[in-house]
Amino acid sequence: MAARRSRGEGGVHYSESRERWIATAHVGFSADGKRIVKKVSGKTKTEAKNKLKEILRDLDDGHGVQGHKFTVDDAIRDWLEHGLSGRDPKTIASCQFLAERHLIPGLGRRRLRELTADDVDRWLAKEAQIVSTSTLSKMMSILRRSIQRQMARDRVKRNVALLCELPKGQAGRPSKSMTLDQAKALLSAANGSNLNAYISLSLLTGARTEELRALTWASVDLVGDPESRPPLPPNVQLWRSVRATGDTKTKSSRPTVRLPMRCVEALTTHRAEQSAVRERAGDRWEDHDLVFTTWHGRQLDAANVRRGFRRVLAEAGLDPKVWTPPGAPAQLRVADVRRRSAAGGDRPPGRAPRHDRHRGGLPQAAPTGDHGGSRDDGPDLRLRGPPGTPTDTRGSGSQIGSLVTHLVTQWPFWPAQEIERNSP
Repeated sequence: MAARRSRGEGGVHYSESRERWIATAHVGFSADGKRIVKKVSGKTKTEAKNKLKEILRDLDDGHGVQGHKFTVDDAIRDWLEHGLSGRDPKTIASCQFLAERHLIPGLGRRRLRELTADDVDRWLAKEAQIVSTSTLSKMMSILRRSIQRQMARDRVKRNVALLCELPKGQAGRPSKSMTLDQAKALLSAANGSNLNAYISLSLLTGARTEELRALTWASVDLVGDPESRPPLPPNVQLWRSVRATGDTKTKSSRPTVRLPMRCVEALTTHRAEQSAVRERAGDRWEDHDLVFTTWHGRQLDAANVRRGFRRVLAEAGLDPKVWTPPGAPAQLRVADVRRRSAAGGDRPPGRAPRHDRHRGGLPQAAPTGDHGGSRDDGPDLRLRGPPGTPTDTRGSGSQIGSLVTHLVTQWPFWPAQEIERNSP
């Protein structure tokens, strides 16, 4: 007669109804005090005993046993439901799209405890043939955080996704920049449209579309202060955006950008037109002090801007399908950055070039002390002479450089100074 197992070692018996060997183990108590009994089965007694040993080993290691049938699909959906609280709706939608489109079809059926690093590597190699490196990185982040959440709940012992290296994916969509003739045509076509000021600011100051949609009249100075020393030209404070936090893309990209006369005139006209629209709207107008609004004073969304931008592009003879991807009109900012960089935009020694450093073609803070280009926390005001002075390094040898010369000649800055002031 077989010896009876000791308490806590579980038990094995044969089930006539199921015709399988059943192993049972007491694994603890539920929140209401009821005993939790884990059952596993096998075709043979040895198979059932081996599964019982695995359950007992997990208990000895301090891991729960509730995750044996938990799949990668379950883990990802659990993270999507509970791990994204407080995130922006667009972030949640993006994560859900990547999970439904790539992660769940590729790995979802695999049991989480049986998932190996080889499984993840094979999946990554397959996805690397169709998506960019950036998208691969986002998908791996979702997978790693989904598994990490289940580790905290004792459904898996380790996060195998952390052991896998990210391969190089496909090349992303190349950024586009308008030529001199295209920029001229766009500015000409924008005249008289309700996006004239929007397009002028985007192209001539390098403001991001997310910053312009959140721009308020309180942040716009169309007059300046010519009596101050040094003189303060008309300027715009790009300190906020439509992001969930209301902050700009980076902490360092909060400049006060001087306005060329083209932008001053466009904004002045835009303000007068907005006043007329507000009078016609009457009680339906929602006053948020926004510069660019819908017909009822609400904030523009990306779709509003794209629709209007397509109309102006068609008027300018440009193909709207080429110049209005989901991120449009971000190409206007790229065009501004490229034309200024190609024209020899200033950059302090010891600091690597960054798009944010060229915002609006403004000069950068000079290095202080021995720490190579760092800035103080307080406001920083820097002045330079107009384009063409001996201290100005911008040239006009390239086609994009000639755009700078053309714009400054036709719509000069007033006064001919450049400023940069960091927000508090």
